[in-house]
Amino acid sequence: MSHTSAMLRSGAVIAVALGTLTVPPAGGAAASAPPAFAASSPAPSPSGTQDVRDMTPAVAGRLDAAVRKVMREADVPGVTVGVWTPGRPDYVRSFGVANKDTGQKMSSDLYMRIGSETKMFTVTAVLQLVDQGKVGLDDPIGEYLDGVPNGDRITLRDLAGMRSGLFNYSEDKGFFKALTSDPQRPFTPQELLAYSFRHPVMFQPGQKFSYSNTNLILLGLLVEKESGQRLGDYLQEHVIAPAGMKHTVFPAGNEFPGPHAQGYTDQTATGKVEETAGWNPSWAWAAGAMISDLDDLHTWARTAATGVFPDGTAMVGPAVQKQRLTTPPTGIPGAGYGLGIFDVQGWIGHNGSLPGYEALTVYLPSARTTVVVLLNTDITYRGNTEPSTLFGRAITRVISPAHVFDLPTPAAATR
Repeated sequence: MSHTSAMLRSGAVIAVALGTLTVPPAGGAAASAPPAFAASSPAPSPSGTQDVRDMTPAVAGRLDAAVRKVMREADVPGVTVGVWTPGRPDYVRSFGVANKDTGQKMSSDLYMRIGSETKMFTVTAVLQLVDQGKVGLDDPIGEYLDGVPNGDRITLRDLAGMRSGLFNYSEDKGFFKALTSDPQRPFTPQELLAYSFRHPVMFQPGQKFSYSNTNLILLGLLVEKESGQRLGDYLQEHVIAPAGMKHTVFPAGNEFPGPHAQGYTDQTATGKVEETAGWNPSWAWAAGAMISDLDDLHTWARTAATGVFPDGTAMVGPAVQKQRLTTPPTGIPGAGYGLGIFDVQGWIGHNGSLPGYEALTVYLPSARTTVVVLLNTDITYRGNTEPSTLFGRAITRVISPAHVFDLPTPAAATR
């Protein structure tokens, strides 16, 4: 990718990838394909496993081959994959290297940046405030925060469901220049909003789906205002700790617990590949700054999809969780997006991408199966496909051929 086209991917790619923080060279609006069906979650089958193949040695071998094929084709340095179905053997394997310079092997215990999977956590905090009666999903954001364009009309539901019409700050050329000229600089939420608010609103709220990180910055500020806590502190106390997640962090700056993988991106000022472990993710804040590991995301997948903590207590009340999982069409065939969560061919969860790292964490209720993929690059395949999508597709073709996790390329999505 040349320096003239290096942009933090958003626009069509972000609409297709649903959870990425990075965007395509030309930027642009969300995909405008014919309306897709509203994705819904099949009811669990009696056995809980009929939709997923048993993890026999032969199936595990096919998975190994599928993962290695994606790695070769997309030039991915390292990846860790986990597949879990109750009552069946687990599949947890790492491939390649965590650091190309040192040759450190990729392993399942490494901390990784998870990008837009952060959105599931931030929206969970909002939904907990809804349960407590502190805010309402259909309240306009202007009731809580001043200075938001169309703030008297954009609801919390519009923000969480990516239907606000607010410009995505990470598509702003000035923002891209500021970030790539000094990747370790801190950004405040207010600075991020300023990049968005210099642009006119793209459409009236609720009219269509358009993925925008701006929405989550506003929701993060809402959580802080109504809870009286810093967002990271709130999430730790009310979401992360109750879920029993011991290796999940909302960093204040560029701190990165060890051991972690080195990340590799071409989203740079020069377009050349650079290492990103030391980049400051404050530019993503409530939209994508979090860090986690394989085991914690295994726990989180089911917790997010069910609204229930591992000890059986409610993370989010059933009525609110039902609204969360109502996933209207996105314009992407087979994919619906609810409140900070997607449903792609029955797989519920989110993906994440920010410079150097990608993640995919999904749960198939019909089989109670979880898939987590963590990798240390965000460099797209042939310039338009997120590598996490390639892994998700390859893995689910093997284990759940009736539920293949697939998101089309921008060209296919916008035809």
